[in-house]
Amino acid sequence: AGSKLREVFDKINNLLSGKPVQTEGQTVSVTQHPQGLEFVCYKLAEKFVKHGEGEVSFHHDSAFPIAVVLSGIWELHPRVGDIFLAHLHRKCPYAVPFYPARKEGTSMEEYQRMLGYEVHDSKVEEQDHFLKRMSGMIRLYAAIIQLRWPYGNKQGAHPHGLSYGWRWLAQMLNLEPLADVTAMLLLDFLEVCGSALVKQYGIQFWKTMFFIQKSYIPRIEAVTSSGQMGCLSRLKSFVQKCLQEKEIPSPKGILTPSFWRT
Repeated sequence: AGSKLREVFDKINNLLSGKPVQTEGQTVSVTQHPQGLEFVCYKLAEKFVKHGEGEVSFHHDSAFPIAVVLSGIWELHPRVGDIFLAHLHRKCPYAVPFYPARKEGTSMEEYQRMLGYEVHDSKVEEQDHFLKRMSGMIRLYAAIIQLRWPYGNKQGAHPHGLSYGWRWLAQMLNLEPLADVTAMLLLDFLEVCGSALVKQYGIQFWKTMFFIQKSYIPRIEAVTSSGQMGCLSRLKSFVQKCLQEKEIPSPKGILTPSFWRT
């Protein structure tokens, strides 16, 4: 509910503003320790990324309420946004976007960690689980760049708005595609913020979609084996449908004005 989200936002904002906050039966304040504020910014940013790789990866709709709170907090407390990006880029280099290359002397285990895989006791997580986590984090990122906290000061610019999404898309299309990963990330990103990008960039966006269809999808196909076609097929049909209908559908779960009256 919108009212519940406002409560959560106010509590986080009050804590970061140095006000005493009630939690689990005790009162806490960042002023209680010289590094209190820095610690809270760090842990809060880390928590938002964990929401992306956990909650959002399983429930795509949850990207929007989480993102709108983070967007508002980022506006008032830029330090949280900076640390959030640092955590996000470490966990999901594709959010930069960046495909780390394996350097000489780097062990396979260390390289897999650089690529975003979780490695425990030399056991690497399964590909499905890895892709799900990366998908959740990209969806959260794509939701953040288009959302403003509705009760904030609208005078200033979004601290990390749609221009960053436009840049991400352009940089992504300049990278050589990876099997599995690239098709999934492009589809996630376009599903979540394609409709916002088309409103902002119009004809330039449609040119990019046409480029994806004619030039980039064939390059993804060239590196994709027959067993990895699922996500690529979904990306192809999504792009084709959008170009045919000259419309990008609004993402499922987007927060409407009526949400804030709940």
